Amino acid sequence: MGKRHLLLGAALLSIGVTPALLLAADAPAKPMQIWRNAPQLNQAEKAPIIAATNAGRRVVAVGDYGIIILSDDGKHFRQAKLVPTRAVLTSVYFIDDQRGWVVGHDGTVLTSGDGGETWQLLREEPGKERVLLSLWFENAQHGMVVGQFGLTLETEDGGKTWKERRLVDGEVGEKHFMSLFAGKDGLLLVAAESGTMLRSEDSGRNWKAVQTDNRGSFWTGMVLADGAVVAAGMRGHVYRSEDRGLSWKEIPTGTQQSITAISQKADASLRLIGNAGTNLTSRDSGRSFVAANRSDRANLTALAVGAAGDLLFTLSGVVEEGK
Repeated sequence: MGKRHLLLGAALLSIGVTPALLLAADAPAKPMQIWRNAPQLNQAEKAPIIAATNAGRRVVAVGDYGIIILSDDGKHFRQAKLVPTRAVLTSVYFIDDQRGWVVGHDGTVLTSGDGGETWQLLREEPGKERVLLSLWFENAQHGMVVGQFGLTLETEDGGKTWKERRLVDGEVGEKHFMSLFAGKDGLLLVAAESGTMLRSEDSGRNWKAVQTDNRGSFWTGMVLADGAVVAAGMRGHVYRSEDRGLSWKEIPTGTQQSITAISQKADASLRLIGNAGTNLTSRDSGRSFVAANRSDRANLTALAVGAAGDLLFTLSGVVEEGK
């Protein structure tokens, strides 16, 4: 169904991750607990990661089997103490250095109030195969989650209860919603399959669809510091908007590898990463890109800014810069 399934499929072929392999040799547990909580790893830096973000200066990364890892210095990694799920985790969002949420497969939503050290299960739908792919919180109470086939959930109480919504009518409203991201003054956007963008000007209360000329799916997006919007995804396609997502222009990238994550540094430079070690950089707010590839051709899944520089993640774990 797109980015996360492609990445997880690649993981099974390339690293053969199984719960038995992930369990630490010195981590005894009761039989029922083993299958309820995320398995403990011998090496947290080798965790299969799908998404990452910052909780203050801390990096929090999430992935397969309910695994969540943390780093405070960008060099050393440890696993969250308690994660009460083994669902595939696909997205993580923090509103400050303490309060955050994670979503994933089986309609799973988790929350943390201690910077990601421990997590509580807010909701799950085991066996229903309802995949949540991205989330955003306006504040500690109001948040939204999007996923496959237009699945959208909204909360007004910090995730204690959720209401299912339909953002737009027709076939567009049933497309896979891949990435939910926000800008200033109530701007909220959803990057979706088939080159579709959904936009809201009132923090998600009302929505309209915008169809770009991109035939592939958007997997990720970001509103930049200067207000421009960049969206990227399959086959290296990158689109840019200067009018808050109303109209879009394709930007040449020099690659046909799919893009999985976007990050902007304090100096306003832009970095996009993706499959086969793809690395795109821009110093003009996404108007042009310089393409490069890692020599190891690693499929990069997530990107976060650590205390010692950018952190790059794959389904085989953390990888070094400059490879």
